[in-house]
Amino acid sequence: MRKEGRAISAPAPAGRGLGRIVTASAAGMTLEAYDFLLYGSAAALVFNKLFFPSDDPLVGTMLAFLSYALGFFARPLGGIVFGHFGDRIGRKPLLIVSLVLMGVATFAIGLLPTYTVLGVWAAVLLCTLRLIQGFALGGEWGGAMLLVAERVDGRRRGFWTGVAEAGIPLGNLLATAILAVLAAVLDEAQFLSWGWRIPFLLSAVLLIVGFWVRRRVSDAPLFHEARPTKAPAVEALRRFPRQVLTCCAVRLTENIAYYVVTAFVIVYVVEHTGGSSAVVLGALVVANLVQLVATPAFGAVSDRVGRRPVLVLGAVGTGAWAFAFFPLLDTGSPALIATAMVVGLVFHSALYGPQAAFFAEQFDTDVRYSGMSLSAQLPTLVGGSIAPFIATALLAAFGTGTAVAVYVLASAVLTTVAALLAHETHRRDLAVPLHPVPERTPS
Repeated sequence: MRKEGRAISAPAPAGRGLGRIVTASAAGMTLEAYDFLLYGSAAALVFNKLFFPSDDPLVGTMLAFLSYALGFFARPLGGIVFGHFGDRIGRKPLLIVSLVLMGVATFAIGLLPTYTVLGVWAAVLLCTLRLIQGFALGGEWGGAMLLVAERVDGRRRGFWTGVAEAGIPLGNLLATAILAVLAAVLDEAQFLSWGWRIPFLLSAVLLIVGFWVRRRVSDAPLFHEARPTKAPAVEALRRFPRQVLTCCAVRLTENIAYYVVTAFVIVYVVEHTGGSSAVVLGALVVANLVQLVATPAFGAVSDRVGRRPVLVLGAVGTGAWAFAFFPLLDTGSPALIATAMVVGLVFHSALYGPQAAFFAEQFDTDVRYSGMSLSAQLPTLVGGSIAPFIATALLAAFGTGTAVAVYVLASAVLTTVAALLAHETHRRDLAVPLHPVPERTPS
């Protein structure tokens, strides 16, 4: 039966076509990771030269990373807008919109004229497209994870959402592999002239595949059985304030560590140690291959032992490993650089694998999209958005990676405390409300 305010076709039975649902969810996550890692890598390798030229390479890089941060500042707004309509009319239509916005913006970046052609307007256009990317991504993660989480029980929720989240390392793998190939076959002049555009234009392939897959899925019966809320974001904050704060704190280290390991690492090795970008990109390929397996594996572990122990492992491991990470990069050894990045992303997987299931279990269905999106995107304002910028500034100020390690450790302490104080939820039935909404009395 159609619920008030929802003109959605009848849902497929729960469990039917789960593989298709997971693929549809992972497809958007793959495009998300591809787009954002590509931009972060390009900010370190290309945009600082082509869009933000400066006499000081670190200043140009910091400006490029500021443009990178703009996307994160747009994400909370995207989370509110997409969460609002996703809770009211359905997860699927909003996920199609977010996918198209992300894909089109990324493709358009590959067509942009540079500073030498348009001057400062080239940077303005780049930043505008970055804002569109961020706005779209703000609504992507919550909805994509709910396609899966609302279809499976707690005994499998961590694993299957982890499989969908593995779209992140897959997208990173694709972006890094393409950059690594281009770095190997093109000289620096060719790469700066036109080669950097190729991976942005290739995002059209991921957009087409993702759009085709997502058109063929439907929302879970659980969503259709819930009563719509007029202001889901407001209701999520009013009814679940503790859960929002907990999720924000849990997300913080995952967000910061990820962008330090995958984006700032290029700056550190190339600009600080004088190493080769090809070595870093090759190490990222290996690390992402490992994370492709580690993410659903840690999700599965959280189904057995609980979300909290795995999250604590990820936070403590990330904080401790940060102090080994930079000394390993300083060696210049390709094997040790790869080791640093592989272990860093393994600990990140412990934070990320159970995350979608943990977040979904904190909220009721009528506000779940909004609650998850807000909790995931608000930390980006102080996490992923400025993590590469802060790391670059710390490196410029202190000349050592130890200062950056302290920054990562500080976030890890906060995440560890939040995870320890959280309630265990891995056996929760998402159909049973935590805070039932009173029935409306007929007028």
